[in-house]
Amino acid sequence: MTTIYYETFPVAHLQTSTDLRLEYDPAWENRPAAFPVSLSMPLKAGPFDASRIMPWLANLLPETHLSEIGQRLKVSPQDVVGMLSHIGRDTAGAFSIGVPRKTGLHLKAIPDDQALNRILDELPSKPFLVGERGVSMSLAGVQEKLPVFVDGKGRMSIPLDGTPSTHILKPDARRLPASVQNEGFCLALARACGLDAAAAVTGRAGDRTYLLLSRYDRFVDDRQEVRRLHQEDLCQLLGYFPYQKYERSQSGVGVSLKQMFDAVSNYVSPAARVPLLDAVIFNVLICNSDAHAKNYSVLIGSGGSAKLAPLYDLMCANVYQNVDHQMPQNIAGRYAAADLHADDWESLAREVGLSGASTLRRVAQLAGSVEEHAEATAASVNAMNGGPHQMMSEIVHEVTKRCRRIRRQLQ
Repeated sequence: MTTIYYETFPVAHLQTSTDLRLEYDPAWENRPAAFPVSLSMPLKAGPFDASRIMPWLANLLPETHLSEIGQRLKVSPQDVVGMLSHIGRDTAGAFSIGVPRKTGLHLKAIPDDQALNRILDELPSKPFLVGERGVSMSLAGVQEKLPVFVDGKGRMSIPLDGTPSTHILKPDARRLPASVQNEGFCLALARACGLDAAAAVTGRAGDRTYLLLSRYDRFVDDRQEVRRLHQEDLCQLLGYFPYQKYERSQSGVGVSLKQMFDAVSNYVSPAARVPLLDAVIFNVLICNSDAHAKNYSVLIGSGGSAKLAPLYDLMCANVYQNVDHQMPQNIAGRYAAADLHADDWESLAREVGLSGASTLRRVAQLAGSVEEHAEATAASVNAMNGGPHQMMSEIVHEVTKRCRRIRRQLQ
C-alpha cells in the first residue's frame, strides 16, 4: 500500500496488491478543511479504480528522462506508483506520494553561481537531481526544470525531505534560443494585459541563463511557513494520460477545447469559462502552439472549491522553425491560428456556451492590449538579470504581426 499525504496528514491510500485502487483516509475526509486529490474524485465517493487514478498519477511525472530516472532509482519507468514513491514528495499541487514531508525546513544551499551553473549543466543526465540524498521531487512536462527554495534574501537552495519548493527554475533550452527571455516576455505580457499569470524573472549563472518562476501553488502562512496549495491540470481532471494532451494525440483520442470548457464549467463554475476563453485567445495572439490541456490547471481549496489557476508555460513558437506551429486543439476545425476569422471565434463561442458577440469584442480587446504593451514589456524583460537577447525584437514582431492579422480578420 502507498499513501498520499498532505504535509504529515494521510489523505488517501493506493491499494497496489491486486488491482490499483484509491480510498480516502476516513480521518482526512472528516477534517473541516479537507480537499480531494481531484475534483473528479470527490471526498466520500470512493473507492476509485485504476481507470480514474492512473491518469491522475501519470500526469505528476515528467514526460522525458523517465528512463534515466528509472535507471538511477532501479525502478521501471512503467511503474508509475513506484516512480512517484521515490520522486513524489514535492510535485505540482499539494500532495506527497509515499512518504510525508518532514516538519521544518530541510535545505541544501546552492552556494554560488558556479555551483548553480554546474547543476544546470548536469540536469539532462541527472533530472531533478534524482538519486541525491533527501531529494524527492517531480514536475510534469517535457522541459528541463528544477524546483528550488528561495528565501527572503534571495538565497537559493535545493529542498530536501519533502520541504516545499517555492520556485521553479527553467534553464535555457539549447534547441530554442532565447527560450528564457521568450517565456519571461510572454508571462509578463499576460500580466500587463490584465490576465492572471505566474510571476517570473530571468537570471544568469555563469554561461547559463534561466527563468525563475514563483510557484503560485505555494503560500506563506501566519507563522511564516511555506505551505502547499492543491492544483490539477485539465488532463488530470478529465482523466486523460499525458500523451493525450493534444487533440490529435498518438492514440487518436485527445483533449478538445469543448471538453476543457465543459470541465471548468462543471467542476469549477460556468463563470470560469470566461478566464479560460481569455487564455485561449491570448495563446493564439502570442503564437503559442503548445497550449495543450496540461498547460491549463485549476486550484483546489477546502471542500473542493476551485478556480482557474494562473497561466504558465507561455512562449511564442513562431520564432522557431524546428517546432510545430499548429494549435494543440482546433478552433472551428482549424489548427492554423493565423487563419482564424470572426465566424471561427463565433463557432467556438457557440460550442462552449458563450456569447459570440462578447467573444469577438474580447478578441479585439486583447489583441489591442497585447500590441499596446509588447514593446514596453520586452524592454522590462531585457533589463532583468538574465540580460537581453537579440531575438527579442523578432519575438515582439511575430506577436504584434499576429495581433494585427487577427484583428483584421475579425472584420
